[in-house]
Amino acid sequence: MAKKATKKAASKKTSAKKAAPKKASVKKATGAKRKPNPAFMRPLTPSSTLAAIVGAAALPRTQVVKKLWDYIKKNKLQDAANRRNINADDKLKPIFGKATVSMFEMTKLVSKHLK
Repeated sequence: MAKKATKKAASKKTSAKKAAPKKASVKKATGAKRKPNPAFMRPLTPSSTLAAIVGAAALPRTQVVKKLWDYIKKNKLQDAANRRNINADDKLKPIFGKATVSMFEMTKLVSKHLK
């Protein structure tokens, strides 16, 4: 005599998971401003090739990059197809070391010309 396979009813366990208490979000006061990093605000002296574009006075790194972008936009040196690329002219080639540089690469290359 063959025994018939009987299925046991699947018993569902009732899980008594407790909902995790939500953390209260801490918001900063709207009037509070971010403090600038002192390393970015320290004046640095540009090299002679960089000084031809941004000036010879000691400037913070942020101002050097800002003046470079002003120069790039004034002379329309951004690539037309990919605006993230910068086409170097005669003044920028000694700084960049090549004809085309991405905007992310630019700051790395410029930092070599700051003391």
